Amino acid sequence: MRILVVSQYFWPENFRVNDLVSELGTRGHQVTVLTGYPNYPSGEVFPEFRSNPADYSEYAAAKVVRVPLLPRGSGGLRLLLNYLSFALSASVLGAWRLRGQIFDVIFVFEPSPITVGLPAVLLRALKRAPVAFWVLDLWPETLEALGVVRSPAVIKLVGRLVSFIYNRCDLVLAQSRSFIPQIRKYCAGDKRVEYFPSWSDSDFALSAVQPAAEVPAAEGVFSVMFAGNMGDAQDFPAILDAAEIVKHDRKVRWLIVGDGRASGWVKAEVERRGLGESFLLLGRHPVERMPSFYKHADALLMSLQDKPIFAMTIPGKLQSYLAAGIPVLAMLNGEGADIVRRCGAGVACPAGDGRALAAAVRELAGRQRQELMAMGARGAVLSQTEFDRATLISRLLSAFTCLAEGRPEWQEVSE
Repeated sequence: MRILVVSQYFWPENFRVNDLVSELGTRGHQVTVLTGYPNYPSGEVFPEFRSNPADYSEYAAAKVVRVPLLPRGSGGLRLLLNYLSFALSASVLGAWRLRGQIFDVIFVFEPSPITVGLPAVLLRALKRAPVAFWVLDLWPETLEALGVVRSPAVIKLVGRLVSFIYNRCDLVLAQSRSFIPQIRKYCAGDKRVEYFPSWSDSDFALSAVQPAAEVPAAEGVFSVMFAGNMGDAQDFPAILDAAEIVKHDRKVRWLIVGDGRASGWVKAEVERRGLGESFLLLGRHPVERMPSFYKHADALLMSLQDKPIFAMTIPGKLQSYLAAGIPVLAMLNGEGADIVRRCGAGVACPAGDGRALAAAVRELAGRQRQELMAMGARGAVLSQTEFDRATLISRLLSAFTCLAEGRPEWQEVSE
């Protein structure tokens, strides 16, 4: 099958779409990726790409077509221009560079922004190929929840853009079941909207890896690890509140692997609150190295702000945390927390509640090693049964085949 993947983010940036493209190529499909210049999360185009852009024109078996964009930089205006510049560049220059090429299906990866759908809609018309759009972030709800946009008129305008894009796709995929009614609000009555969750983006054979040398050894210490993007949505103020509450518990430390728009503020707060000895900022590392960092973790932390929109979200890192077989600390509401509680894979506490998180850390730190191992094992079983990578990608390919052949049938991921 000839598949065009449209994604503003792609390798060497760390996103799950990289793994998907690699697997599609491994299964014998002809894949082309339309993407931008790598600049996430630093906000500047990667120096190694600037030096040798030709080195980034292929990934696994896929051809990579890159178009220029304005890097994210810092500040809301710059981020908006980053989104718009990719949409325009991919629509005009991308369409030109893909001229004469035929595709059976177009797949859109949308962790944010929704504007990634604009070039896909144009290419749908030009290539006469169906579009499958994977919604990993709800617009305009997320913009409103984070205070990025406060004007009701602008929110309404963004909602119209969302409706325009969704209604020109042939299949809309929702990363959580809670997303489906929100997506349907912007869709025509007969629009196909299906549940399609994420899978783990790493192979967690922890017994086969050595612990990351960047993490100081610490015998008898309970290590809580956060891995991923450090943004406003992840609610680091509440995480730091919890760390401050337990900072005199010499047997607890926090390991933060990642960076993002909030990383500078977090670093300053760690110093201001006197958390330097217990709250370690380890920086960003390639996704393939994550198992070596997880080797140090006694619990894996995921968090989202206390907002209704985030209660509908399954954080992308949850699948990786479950697959690692390590207890999960979930400071969030809704579907993600329900998954952790349902399978007994860890402890969940209310979103935005630093005191409750501190209590949950102390609770887990007081558990016997066998209890922690049992929690992790239950998470790993759920990962294999509900979020198995091979099964989910096979289901996605089944959807692609149905779209390409004009057939409506596609089996939704089972309960």
